[in-house]
Amino acid sequence: MTKSGEAVSKSAGVWVAGGAAAMVVVPIVLFVGIAGEGAKTPEAPGGTGGLNSKQVPAAYAPWVLKSGKQCKDIGPAVIAAQIEAESGWNPKAVSPVGAEGLSQFMPGTWKTWGRDDDHNGTISPYDAGDAIMAQGRYDCALAEQIKPYAKGDNVVDLALAAYNAGPGAVQQYGGMPPYDETTAYVARIKSLIAKYEQAAGSGTKVPPGQKMAMPVDGNPPVTSPYGMRVHPVTGQYKLHTGIDFGAKMGDPMKAALDGKVTFAGWSTGYGNRVVISHGTIDGKKVSTTYNHMSAINVSVGQEVKTGTQVGAVGSTGYSTGAHCHFEVQLDGEYVNPAPWLGLK
Repeated sequence: MTKSGEAVSKSAGVWVAGGAAAMVVVPIVLFVGIAGEGAKTPEAPGGTGGLNSKQVPAAYAPWVLKSGKQCKDIGPAVIAAQIEAESGWNPKAVSPVGAEGLSQFMPGTWKTWGRDDDHNGTISPYDAGDAIMAQGRYDCALAEQIKPYAKGDNVVDLALAAYNAGPGAVQQYGGMPPYDETTAYVARIKSLIAKYEQAAGSGTKVPPGQKMAMPVDGNPPVTSPYGMRVHPVTGQYKLHTGIDFGAKMGDPMKAALDGKVTFAGWSTGYGNRVVISHGTIDGKKVSTTYNHMSAINVSVGQEVKTGTQVGAVGSTGYSTGAHCHFEVQLDGEYVNPAPWLGLK
């Protein structure tokens, strides 16, 4: 727990979760998820969609699903990602500052948020049902508390920041507190969300005038087009084989067209990379690639639909910051993705 978080906890009378403490004992590593069938909840960005329950220990999945239904802002994928960051799914975890259980509650705060949700006659942070439900209650309360400071869709980001640094820190700075520990905590959980979110086609259709759908939601800015440039990491003047779109760490990256996954894993330079074959179009074999991801949601051989989440925006490999690097290949040769996406 940071000193700032400790002060906020005393003044606000609420728990500053054990996120900071948990990060001391849980190493920051990259997690690669394999998609599977989960709860049939509509897909939504930011962890509010369905749960890829194959990634959750079976005994805890029902509680994660139930906890993720307590409010619309905090879905089950957020709950699961946060548990992994806090305790690594160890129900007996105890941090150096005394945070306990799956959700790393401090003892004093457990008295406020803990309930006998599993109806076993005890109220314990070491009981999975009690801990996971209390975590969701607190997350939802934080989400509601920080909404006056949220801009657009960053309610989850600020709720997680408040979980780590205290809601008073969010209030003090009118948004994300400028603490390295807190921003790293939020980024880590956002990157884990893709692992736990259900990778299901969302019925996305290719817009008129395009051959493919955009690989990230909205109307993202092009931060580096296809073409020759000086590589920002290696310093070499070489072909930039795709288009870079501005996007936030953890944002969903989605299949641009129906197809089959032919590669899903680590590639030098590209970091976490997914390649999808779309068969033959106009006599040429067409593939798309999704790169530098913080997490992967699909596996080799998996059939995907347009709009299926294949992973999450990240900055792995030769990258200077979070972004979506998207490529199109024709007969194995890189071509400009812009015409395929209806961009000028």
